Amino acid sequence: MQSLYQAERSPIEIGGSQVAYQSFGLGKRFLHDQTPSSPINISQCTMIDLTNLSRVGFRGQDAAAYLSSYGFQLPQQPNQAIQQEDGCWVMRLSLTEYCVLGSLQDFGERVSHLEQGWQMDERANYLLPRQDSHAWIQLTGAPIAEVMAKLCAVDMRLNVFQVGQIAQTSVGRINAIVVNVSDPSIQKFNILCDRAAVLYLWGVLQDAIQEFDGKIAGINTLL
Repeated sequence: MQSLYQAERSPIEIGGSQVAYQSFGLGKRFLHDQTPSSPINISQCTMIDLTNLSRVGFRGQDAAAYLSSYGFQLPQQPNQAIQQEDGCWVMRLSLTEYCVLGSLQDFGERVSHLEQGWQMDERANYLLPRQDSHAWIQLTGAPIAEVMAKLCAVDMRLNVFQVGQIAQTSVGRINAIVVNVSDPSIQKFNILCDRAAVLYLWGVLQDAIQEFDGKIAGINTLL
């Protein structure tokens, strides 16, 4: 399993959008900014590739009980997300479908163990390997709602699209899941889309943030 994690690469890296990766946690690899001479302020406007940070999904009548058994707090309604004490986010995408996003505090190890602990049995709890199906981009900074307004029909102003809300919508004509994961200091959206479409969406977002002097940042800007 360790060697599989080490072999994993983000489609964005394969596309040449970044220059290097740095290894963390269970062999995961993350973007590493090699231009420290010009520090990036993520409270301004940045986009960061988090595709290699662990995430996993579960669906079924027993999915909630399975996650609860691992100590996760669950949203009460679909299209809501709750941040856990360790920084993970649990997203509820429907009545019986959940997706757990890993935390930078442990570089996704808790979520990796959650996935590894799943077994096929008589319970109605089906594994959805979101590491394989979805890419993950984080958009940060004060103007991100304005950036998204150029690409998406959902109003994502902070007073409307509040922390913990989820929009399953079209972003730049690509089906995507957008969740507001802002904290008191920085506005942040997590955007998940099909891995096969992420290079296109990455380019669309890169074009959209130029108006706001947006930058591409490495994982170290969040640490």
